[in-house]
Amino acid sequence: MAHDTAHHHESNTKRIWTVFVILSIVTLVEVVLGILKPEFLTGTSFLSMSLLNWIFIILTIYKAYYIAWSFMHLEGETKGLRRAIVWTAVFLVSYLIFILLTEGDYIYEVFKNNHVAWDF
Repeated sequence: MAHDTAHHHESNTKRIWTVFVILSIVTLVEVVLGILKPEFLTGTSFLSMSLLNWIFIILTIYKAYYIAWSFMHLEGETKGLRRAIVWTAVFLVSYLIFILLTEGDYIYEVFKNNHVAWDF
């Protein structure tokens, strides 16, 4: 009777290796792009920033989401809790990126147009 009520733990080795491989591939892509810096990605601008920087931002957000999904066990939570966590983070990160890009572009244009000297 005692062996019927015992919980059986299954091995998560496959899941751990899957998460490791996915995060390693994304990190490897980031490192390779950072070393090579392809001209078509650094020379093309989108919303006042190069495409390479946008790729880094998107891949970093993906890694953060996947880490939260797998290591914080969000895949097992209810849909409402997952949405509350993910959409709040997406909104705050998007807002932060917008503020940083807007202010950074403004400061760059001020210095570029010689309104203020570059020496501090």
